[in-house]
Amino acid sequence: MTIKKLAFGVALFVVLMVLWGTQRLASGDPGLPPLEITTVDRGEVSQRIVAYGSLQPVERVEVGSQVSGIVDEIYVDFNSRVQRGDVIARIDPSTFEAAVSSAEAELESAEATLELARLQWQRVQELREARIVPQSDVDEARASLRQAESSVQVRRHALDRAVRELERCTILAPADGIVISRSVDPGQTVAASLSAPVLFEIVADLTQMHIHASVSEADIGMVSEGQAVRFVVDAHRDRELEGEVVQVRNAPIMEDNVVHYETIIAVNNDEGFLKPGMTAEVSIIAEERADVVRVRNTALRARIPDDIRPADPEETGDALVYRIVDRELVATAVWTGLNDGIHTEIVEGLDAGDQLAIGLSLIPEGQRNRRSLFSGDQAQY
Repeated sequence: MTIKKLAFGVALFVVLMVLWGTQRLASGDPGLPPLEITTVDRGEVSQRIVAYGSLQPVERVEVGSQVSGIVDEIYVDFNSRVQRGDVIARIDPSTFEAAVSSAEAELESAEATLELARLQWQRVQELREARIVPQSDVDEARASLRQAESSVQVRRHALDRAVRELERCTILAPADGIVISRSVDPGQTVAASLSAPVLFEIVADLTQMHIHASVSEADIGMVSEGQAVRFVVDAHRDRELEGEVVQVRNAPIMEDNVVHYETIIAVNNDEGFLKPGMTAEVSIIAEERADVVRVRNTALRARIPDDIRPADPEETGDALVYRIVDRELVATAVWTGLNDGIHTEIVEGLDAGDQLAIGLSLIPEGQRNRRSLFSGDQAQY
């Protein structure tokens, strides 16, 4: 079976060569064989840094509770619009109302004690002037008055604290915005200990958003504030959106043993189809040039057989290409500029409209639009 397969392959190769030779003889063209050709044109060439990140609101406020208790009522839900000062939830105030009543009673008691201490002080002063009581009684009355005054101050502060705790049972919106997260339900117990539990998340404005992109240390040197950005999101792959680098943070982030730096990109979301948390594929334009002479990168690595390859030019540039002039190949040195991975800028050596050879093609010119067993990519040199 192996010998038969080998024989079949050799026979197939011979048939292809015969067909190619017949085509050349039939066309009467002793010049170049069929070639893959590309044309030099003018257009945009940009050097881009590719990174990935997520969309986040510019301002995000976490609303918590400073007091513990049972959530009595909730007045907002997901996507609710709120204004600063709006009541968005209320915690059962009964315990705190009782604390306020107790503080008020203690303050009244302290004020009564103060009034009695003042009367005693006045009486002792009168008796002292008449030399009826000793100096020690005067000192004791003075100290009792000061203690009563201090006690009133303490009770007033306790009442203020109790009132403030009661006020905190009513949770207000700290800013204008939209509620994007709600973490509690009516009847749920909230426990405020060392840190306030987060009940809601409010974003101020979703028409302006940020992309938090992660740029590797190998590329961060080419990123700076003010650079243009183009990006796409998975939900809208057919749309390329624009943004701008507004901040390059210096704090390193280690991911998979590679150092990255967080880069903040400002984007416009007037249409409202971008949502927090979406993954963005970002292209930061490090350098861009418009309306320049450019050529596809395949032309800079052309594969020309030795029997038709022309002699190299005397000049040596950055690269060597093969122009087609009067159905002959001419080796030409070129000087290149920016490279975006698909096109390379040609600074000198070529003009728009020049045709360049990339390599041989086994597809005859008259059959370029026909498909056959040998017309795929495997039939190209």
